[in-house]
Amino acid sequence: MTTNRTRPKEDTYHHGDLRQALLQCAEAILRREGLDALSLRAIARAAGVSHAAPAHHFPDLASLLSALAAEGFDRLSDSLIKAAKKGGETRLEAARAYIAFAKANPALYQLMSDPSRLDSKNSVLRGARERAISILAGARGANMEKPTLSQVGAMAAGWALVHGLSLMLLSGRFGTLIRIAPEGTTDMDIVEAALQSAKRPT
Repeated sequence: MTTNRTRPKEDTYHHGDLRQALLQCAEAILRREGLDALSLRAIARAAGVSHAAPAHHFPDLASLLSALAAEGFDRLSDSLIKAAKKGGETRLEAARAYIAFAKANPALYQLMSDPSRLDSKNSVLRGARERAISILAGARGANMEKPTLSQVGAMAAGWALVHGLSLMLLSGRFGTLIRIAPEGTTDMDIVEAALQSAKRPT
């Protein structure tokens, strides 16, 4: 018996938003296997589409990774805004939220911090990154529109502190300090002590 039904094209996607599905699959691979395991083919396979399907949204791997990093910066910004609403010392709460985000999302944070994997000209990524930086700047009382050199320096110092502590935490670099610290000290105790030591009167 013949039928007029035809097989769907191999790259037809039946589960909603293909772009978002690709990003979700990419992040799942990133968390599970690391950055080196990411390829457009691997992501397409995980999403259940043909290897050509991602090209409808992402011309190359760098564009997909840039979109994923942009999502990471958006989530980081949301975390910083939520921290600012807690009350207390805004700068300290923002720093804690930044480091907590990095600790909760180590693979994604590493991607966000790796310019060699990203498209620096990607407008979505640039916008998301600038939003996060502006929120951090606001926590330090700086104006992103026309900051003074002193304010830019303070922004750089604050960003370097939280970024450096995040990378040290993720790479397990506190071992020596824990060995010489009082018994029972944890890596997060050292992070908190570092943040407290960097506090300055406003």
